[in-house]
Amino acid sequence: MAISLVKGQKIDLTKLNAGLTNLIVGLGWDPVQPKKGLFGFMKSEVNIDCDASALLLDANGKLTKEENLVCFYNRASGCRSVLHSGDNLTGEGDGDDEQIFIDLKKVPSDVHKILMVVNIYECENRRQDFGMIQSAFIRVVNKANNQELVRFNLSDDYSGKTALIVAEIYRHNGEWKFNAIGEGAYAAHINLLAKKYV
Repeated sequence: MAISLVKGQKIDLTKLNAGLTNLIVGLGWDPVQPKKGLFGFMKSEVNIDCDASALLLDANGKLTKEENLVCFYNRASGCRSVLHSGDNLTGEGDGDDEQIFIDLKKVPSDVHKILMVVNIYECENRRQDFGMIQSAFIRVVNKANNQELVRFNLSDDYSGKTALIVAEIYRHNGEWKFNAIGEGAYAAHINLLAKKYV
């Protein structure tokens, strides 16, 4: 049974799950449902293109190589320990909208954190922010048996924010842990968000 976390909580992944090496990190979201406008007509649903990304950071929380940014345009880290499922343009439907696959055995020793972030593509041109998103979540699944280990529902009000620092998977005393972060940020593109970690 998956453990539900709240913002700020941490949990051991590998210590509690012997032999855990391959993870599926699923991220999901839905556009806020349209409301009735003037004269009772439904306003049209807004298409919001959210993009999940992973940043492989060193012990100082720095992104030291360009190839350590895994996102819609760079779907594999240079070491191939982190892979991206591909771009979902709408967020429609149930379940994960985008997935990131992590092979913990392949993560290089100089990578101490894998930071999961989500940003809104072309947020400035489309005048969109995370106040227009609901039911956002991140979950970690054991790829070997498809068991959901951890789930973190992002329930804060992120109005005005154009990026989310969702969570991190990080090394601690030879084990891998999960940290539910859930912080809003401002970044019009994943490259701008990544620059904050250089």
